[in-house]
Amino acid sequence: MSGTVLVGITGASGSVYGLRLCEELLRAGKWVVVTASSTGIGVVREETNLDLSGREEEAAARLRELFGASPEQLSFYGADNLFAPPASGSAAPDAMVVAPCSMGTLARIATGLSTTLLERCADVMLKEGRPLVIVPRETPLSAIHLENMLKLARLGVRVVPAMPAFYHRPKSMDDLVDFVVGKVLDTLGVPHELFTRWGTP
Repeated sequence: MSGTVLVGITGASGSVYGLRLCEELLRAGKWVVVTASSTGIGVVREETNLDLSGREEEAAARLRELFGASPEQLSFYGADNLFAPPASGSAAPDAMVVAPCSMGTLARIATGLSTTLLERCADVMLKEGRPLVIVPRETPLSAIHLENMLKLARLGVRVVPAMPAFYHRPKSMDDLVDFVVGKVLDTLGVPHELFTRWGTP
């Protein structure tokens, strides 16, 4: 998979998954577009001290500083900016990942609601037949959550739950995060070396 990847960050706990994914996509030479729900921005601040509030240009500058990226490598659009290029099928990214994906966002994507840029972008991916990956982060899961995931899976959405494995003997929190991010990258067909694969020394 080549080209542009849109990373959507919602209000579920686990914003580090989305941020770490951005870092690895940039490392792989992808053009990364980031958007976040209003609650997602709050959770990012709470969990990482990164402030994505304010004007889009300010949030983009903070992300670029964090990752050492240029304007040609990374852009950011606010939740209310439904005029942003990725909101149109004519400018759709090559792939989209929602990481982490809250159950509210999951439900709105599954029912075709497009009240925010993130939801509209997911709708665009579905209607254009482009790869959409969601990383749900919730426990326990209700029947409603599971039904929404099943509905999306039947539409071709790849569901990659935030469920780290332990066969690679993780030694840190970063190792656990990298496993989940690595599985997302596998789904996108992006090479990486974030974890030791089963059966390898």
